[in-house]
Amino acid sequence: MMKAASVRGDAELIDIAVALAPDVVVRRAALRRLLRLRWGLAATGVLLLIIASAVVAPWISPHDPLAVDIRHRLAPPSWMTGGTAEHVLGTDQVGRDLLSRMIYGGRISLVIGVSAVLLSATIGVLLGLGAGYFGGRTDWTIMTIVNVMLTFPFVLLALAVIAVLGPSLVNMIATLGVAGWPIYARVVRAETMAIREREFVVAGRALGMSHVRIVFRQILPNLISAIVVIATLQVAQVIILESFLSFLGLGIQPPTPAWGNMLGEGRVYMLNSWWIATFPGGAIFVTTLAINLMGNALRDWLDPHMKE
Repeated sequence: MMKAASVRGDAELIDIAVALAPDVVVRRAALRRLLRLRWGLAATGVLLLIIASAVVAPWISPHDPLAVDIRHRLAPPSWMTGGTAEHVLGTDQVGRDLLSRMIYGGRISLVIGVSAVLLSATIGVLLGLGAGYFGGRTDWTIMTIVNVMLTFPFVLLALAVIAVLGPSLVNMIATLGVAGWPIYARVVRAETMAIREREFVVAGRALGMSHVRIVFRQILPNLISAIVVIATLQVAQVIILESFLSFLGLGIQPPTPAWGNMLGEGRVYMLNSWWIATFPGGAIFVTTLAINLMGNALRDWLDPHMKE
């Protein structure tokens, strides 16, 4: 009796081990993929640190970013001769603390980047779904608009909008958002045209589902990974474009701190006071690099061909 009970116990343990084996294999495969994506994880950590510093800027900023102190203008960083611990990264041409302005400038760049991408994604995804699902004249009209948008120079569009409406945060977000939606429309259209012929969509039509339900409940969930990857990579592009426009004087206007206009103000002093332009430029570089690395890792993570 005891031997039979022992055999039954061993059999139960084997069954449990066999049942848990797929979960163990999946976890190990996920861990291996995470190790392969270590650069993306490191970039995500850096980006989270930048976002956290922007969110808590009023509490961690050592000085008022708009406070002018002519007595300490063009002060070098603290580790250089003439620098002080009071201004770790030095001061600009009118004595404003550079570290404080960089922390607050990150808020502007990140808000513009995320907001403009959300606007672009909303417009592009809706139009791409409509073009890919309905086809025909709807598809032709939307894709004609996409082709026109892609051939229209972005700088001219920005100049026209800013000249008419004036430079401001809202106008900057609207300009960058409207300029960035065609890529979403093209990708979503192509994916939608492939998905609309799949069995579950055909079955939905046969069951009498409305077009809205099929599009948003059957097709859109299958496009989320592609949309997220594009949006992640486009945030970096929008931050660079915002900095470019601010550098030209078409974006956020001084004295409001933004990495782009700080870079533009510092270009005059590059030979003697290099830190005024170098640190904002470095912040743009590090932020966009972290976002791009995170986007590449996210693409590999969501790609089914990369899964083991």
